Amino acid sequence: MSLTNEKTINMYTKMITARLMEEMIGQLFAGGILYGTTHLGIGQEASAIAACMALQEGDKITLTHRNHLGCIGIGMELKYIMAEMFGKETGVCSGLGGSMHLLDPDKGNLGGNGIVGGGLGIATGAALKMKYKRENNVVLCFLGDGATNEGLFHEAMNLASIWKLPVVFYVENNGYAVSMPTERSMNIHDIAKRAESYGMRSIILDGNNAVDVYNLTFSAVQYVREGNGPMLIESKTYRISGHSKNDTEQRYRDAHEIEQWNAKCPIKRLEEYMLKNNVATKEMLKKINAQVTEELKEAILFSQNSLEPAVEDLQRYVYAK
Repeated sequence: MSLTNEKTINMYTKMITARLMEEMIGQLFAGGILYGTTHLGIGQEASAIAACMALQEGDKITLTHRNHLGCIGIGMELKYIMAEMFGKETGVCSGLGGSMHLLDPDKGNLGGNGIVGGGLGIATGAALKMKYKRENNVVLCFLGDGATNEGLFHEAMNLASIWKLPVVFYVENNGYAVSMPTERSMNIHDIAKRAESYGMRSIILDGNNAVDVYNLTFSAVQYVREGNGPMLIESKTYRISGHSKNDTEQRYRDAHEIEQWNAKCPIKRLEEYMLKNNVATKEMLKKINAQVTEELKEAILFSQNSLEPAVEDLQRYVYAK
């Protein structure tokens, strides 16, 4: 499906929603209003959201611990995401999952995962079920660059390849696994090359260019949907924020590096594209920002006014019934 003006505006709205939401989440954690930990994806909005928008109804995604952006991309409602962040019963996981474990099967989100590479097995299993039942759907499996050094990555790639499963392994290479630069953790420049050893097709895309992310991911998803077997996408992007809420000093990288990537801000680049191609006006973009800001305020108020989970619900979802 081509990237229409309507879809582009929707994409921009979701990216702004994700950026403002994550900035607010960061402030709430810093202020001691939210507890636990969180992993923000500020700077990676195009990589996650545009990729999700290349999917169709019935397709699924699996996410990492840095999963807020994918949730917005797949269409989950802002107020229920925020309620989960506050640990309230109106949250997407009834307040029992928190920042790293957001999921919504009805929207196609099979869940975020606190285990590095934990979604790989889930995605491969879901893709096997789709093929077994001859469903015309695919799984988009999000993982970080660090997860490609996990054993499960290679196991999942191998099985998906020999069984020709409908799964796209979507590697968001943001340059760091916590504080470990990719060039120090692997002896290749492009992670996409790892697909060759499994006879798998791969592409590399600019993860900060929303238009390219959408178009190339859509093409890859269609290739997989047609029964050609899995693909690997390497999205080269960058997280402006630290690894987690505790990573404030970021001593492993310098200010100049962050400044260079700030100049490639995916939201600014999409704004420039929309204005240049008459997709939107400056007034329209301002209006979208104002509307999203109000929605975020309402979501926070909704969350604060929601009830805490009942103590008796603590073990309700531990075992299947």
